[in-house]
Amino acid sequence: MTCWLFKSEPDVFGIDDLAAQPGQTDHWDGVRNYQARNFMRDRMKKGELGFFYHSNTKVPGIVGIVEIAREGYPDHTAFDPEDPHYDPKSDPDNPRWIMVDVKLVRKLERTITLTELKELAGRPELAEFPLVRKGNRLSVMPVTEEQWEFVLGLE
Repeated sequence: MTCWLFKSEPDVFGIDDLAAQPGQTDHWDGVRNYQARNFMRDRMKKGELGFFYHSNTKVPGIVGIVEIAREGYPDHTAFDPEDPHYDPKSDPDNPRWIMVDVKLVRKLERTITLTELKELAGRPELAEFPLVRKGNRLSVMPVTEEQWEFVLGLE
């Protein structure tokens, strides 16, 4: 099973926002990177787990665990001219952008910070962890089971 990491800015949609949704489930919309879209469209499977990561904040880091509750389907925000994620080139008959639904499994006992993860990037378990690679700005990325277990062990 592949695991995942989902980045979101907490002032836009944070883990507390997900926790407040009915059934603690919501769609993960607004992804506008083809590689991240392909992960969501082609590889994510219902039941797989992901880290919820707060980005662009004073202390960025992993704050919780989510489960894929629904596999990839068209991202409706791309079709709404009033939505900030609107894409005039996206066609409902041939959608360009995909989203998945995620369900909160739990908040972590503490934030596992990006600084902490970068300090450990030399460890074999994190050597290929996409989050700590220079230049990786993907909002959705795969996490190996070894990386997953190592990061959870930091909690």
